[in-house]
Amino acid sequence: MKILVVEDNIKLAENLRQGLMQEGYAVDIIEDGLAALKRITINRDEYDLVILDRLLPGMDGVSVCRNWRENDIVIPVLMLTALGATDDKVFGLNAGADDYLAKPFAFKELLARVNALLRRPKQSSPLVLTYGDISINTTGKVVTYKDKPISLTLKEFMVLEYLMRNIGKVVTRDDLYSHAWDFADSSFSNTVDVHIKNLRKKIHDNGKIIQTIRGVGYKIENKQ
Repeated sequence: MKILVVEDNIKLAENLRQGLMQEGYAVDIIEDGLAALKRITINRDEYDLVILDRLLPGMDGVSVCRNWRENDIVIPVLMLTALGATDDKVFGLNAGADDYLAKPFAFKELLARVNALLRRPKQSSPLVLTYGDISINTTGKVVTYKDKPISLTLKEFMVLEYLMRNIGKVVTRDDLYSHAWDFADSSFSNTVDVHIKNLRKKIHDNGKIIQTIRGVGYKIENKQ
């Protein structure tokens, strides 16, 4: 899963990024509220959760969150703030935040709240995806082929899940890279292709499941 951290305290943001990446999440950082507003508004499906500071340059976190909710963007939001009074928490929650954490905080508590938010089922997002003999449990991150478990790396799982959530659509390499890797990743340009190659071997793909769309990306075709 991919998380956006919107925090203008760079040291804190980097600490959060490192901690969350160690837990298996891909993480991006944005320092400005207005930039975060635009990023999520333009691409609603890029992130699974936003950790949003309340006091930000450009636009404050409460205004950002309220704007998303007014535009039917339902991405989970964990709001951070140095303002820990009850009224401040209520204000943030009423703006549409799903949870509220006052600074300073222990990373373990933040991680527990992140995991709790991500366990909530998304609207119209099934927890188990199937295609032919392949089944993936998105909460337990378990993949099976003909009811037998398959061992995938986290990135391979993220690539497969994204493709299976977009069956019938052409998914570009940039789409996959953006979903499974973060800004700071400086991998070679063939990263996606390498993961697709490894994934095909593990899911017993004879070339008919994950189709290559030359010059564009990949596609899992709707079954007739």
